[in-house]
Amino acid sequence: MSLELSAFADRLDERLRTDDYADLDASANGLQVGPDEGAVEHVAFAVDGAVETFERAAAADADALVVHHGLSWGGFDRVTGRTYDRLEPLFEHDLALYVSHLPLDGHQELGNAAGVADILGLEEREPFGELGPEHIGQRGSATDPYGPDELVGRLESELETDGRPVRLLEFGPDEVEDVAVVTGSGVDWLDEAVEAGADALVTGEGKQQVYHEAREAGIHVALAGHYATETFGVRALQGLVAEWGLETTFLEEPTGL
Repeated sequence: MSLELSAFADRLDERLRTDDYADLDASANGLQVGPDEGAVEHVAFAVDGAVETFERAAAADADALVVHHGLSWGGFDRVTGRTYDRLEPLFEHDLALYVSHLPLDGHQELGNAAGVADILGLEEREPFGELGPEHIGQRGSATDPYGPDELVGRLESELETDGRPVRLLEFGPDEVEDVAVVTGSGVDWLDEAVEAGADALVTGEGKQQVYHEAREAGIHVALAGHYATETFGVRALQGLVAEWGLETTFLEEPTGL
């Protein structure tokens, strides 16, 4: 089976509500690189758009690559130097690039936060992580509360951490029931988690000030890795595209960050 590239991108845009995030996201979401016309039979998926994943997608004979982190964050002034080097494999191999950043973080079924909530067994979920009129995370309750060590253990056993430990700023209660999730770099939503009564905020990476902010607020913060918390969305899209009848390939390229 094959789809026209424009139809393929339109399907993803509609499912992810790409247009609703247009004024909220620095990423140029949707089809970032691709011809006006073209057919898609084989789609590769990766967290990051980079020369390595472009070349691996081309080697797999993919027609398009879907990623969470793309190349255009506000546009290109000039296609020279490193920008040219990064784009060249796409043109050389006639490989289209589709990107979904915040729309894929916030999707309540297919998104990254939803995937983390799944592995933690959270129920009674609701959108979390306000960004204008949209949300980029999810919050829910554990049926059986975790101890802090159990929370870390579950994350380490279920996430693709590349063998690196999950860091826990252990300032919350002995039982963790209410959990807020914003993947990637999500500590800016700590205050919202505190106001919502969450026992823990699970995210990817931290900032210096979050240590003291979490300690003063009495909330746990789990730093599970930017890459590790953001594989769920592209994997979910892989499953969706496979249901459309297209061939798919996932490219694992962990950064350890």
